[in-house]
Amino acid sequence: MSEIINKRSEILFLYDIENANPNGDPVNEDRPRFDAETNTVLVTDVRLKRTIRDYWFDYKGFNGSDGKDIFVRETYYNEGDKQYIKDGKRRAKDFSEKEQEILNRCIDVRTFGGVIPLTNASITKIGPVQFQMGRSLNKTEVIEEQGTGAFASGEQKTKTTFRTEYKVPYALIGFNGIINEKAALHSQMTNNDKELLKEGIWDGTKSLISRSKFGQTPIFLIVIDYKVPFYIGKLRQRVNLLTDELNEIQVRSIDDYKLDITELINELKNNKDKIEGIDFHVDPKLQMLYDGKNIAKISRDEL
Repeated sequence: MSEIINKRSEILFLYDIENANPNGDPVNEDRPRFDAETNTVLVTDVRLKRTIRDYWFDYKGFNGSDGKDIFVRETYYNEGDKQYIKDGKRRAKDFSEKEQEILNRCIDVRTFGGVIPLTNASITKIGPVQFQMGRSLNKTEVIEEQGTGAFASGEQKTKTTFRTEYKVPYALIGFNGIINEKAALHSQMTNNDKELLKEGIWDGTKSLISRSKFGQTPIFLIVIDYKVPFYIGKLRQRVNLLTDELNEIQVRSIDDYKLDITELINELKNNKDKIEGIDFHVDPKLQMLYDGKNIAKISRDEL
């Protein structure tokens, strides 16, 4: 069995989205979450965690079979001739309300934590993996598109319904994350869970092919493992999107900018005595700058 995590890690994840809605706000007509002061797109940590959970469920077999499961997912029960979605208490009963069984079987609780409601009490597990709110590195805008539906709004109507969609033309979105080794002791997150987390971040984003999310592509993922209880912090704020002639709002693809990683690399070098290892993935189309020079790829030896 894989060992429980005992070292801290830090995460920076960048992905882009074209002509789609990265994270609709259900209380605001499902418009993309948007910071009007900075003209940047916002994405909740819940959205990213759902991406990872869906990948584990759909592609890695955490679907209730072979003793592997996802606790936070829609499950159902029948009463009479009707089917209902289970609440948290009914879901806990799937595991006989046994905390250890839930931890043994459910990778999402081991990784992200959660509240497990029981009949007479609740168990709260603090997740070792936490993400800050994601934010786009570039300024962008929300565009409104009108369309028509396939059906009429009711009987004896001569026209189909109208629909409105809200999208962003392009955004490069960044998330800061942390894996807390102290919380992992209590949730029992393992090194194998960590590898599945990294896979879920990268491949899960590629696997989002719903109508509103199709067009998302993972661009840059770096996971820093530390020797000591330390982290650099604000990794997203240490990379910058640079354009030659275009205004940021005019950016429409990965070809329209370069990513300046000078501050990030310098911080890694300044703290190399505290770093045990670095794992990273980079889209080959990403153009990067270090100290004003174009670099085709990052060498692990250079870090």
